[in-house]
Amino acid sequence: MKIKSQQDFYSGLMFMVVGIAFAWGATTYTIGEGARMGPGYFPLVLGILLTALGAFIVFEALVVETEDGEPIGAWAWKPLCFIIAANLLFGILLGGLPSIKLPAMGMIVGIYGLTFVASLAGEEFSWKENVILATVLAIGSYLAFIVLLKLQFPVWPTFITG
Repeated sequence: MKIKSQQDFYSGLMFMVVGIAFAWGATTYTIGEGARMGPGYFPLVLGILLTALGAFIVFEALVVETEDGEPIGAWAWKPLCFIIAANLLFGILLGGLPSIKLPAMGMIVGIYGLTFVASLAGEEFSWKENVILATVLAIGSYLAFIVLLKLQFPVWPTFITG
């Protein structure tokens, strides 16, 4: 059978691999049932749905004819590196690194760092837009996680709050 869309075919395979990994990982937890869900229930269902979605996309890539076969382009290394770096920076800023005596900088500073580093992945960079976006994300995250969900993690740098 001929692959008629390389992009869809490999995207579907990626979804299937991630879905199978989630479902398989969920089996190490108690699954439960619909009325009394265990900790493994949601990842199992999510994994099954993601695998089914991937199978559908792979099937479609093999059946639906495309004009040029939608070949896969080159790896976008710059965005990939900046997005991964932004997430790592957020984790480091949120919790700190005790091994090198870097204190926890908190959620707000972490969100600003994440926003600015992630924005470097794009073609354009605007200080004004990034400050506005980071501020909206910081306020929204504070309201969602601290006020509404009442989660306990550092919001501000530890040297400010003590």
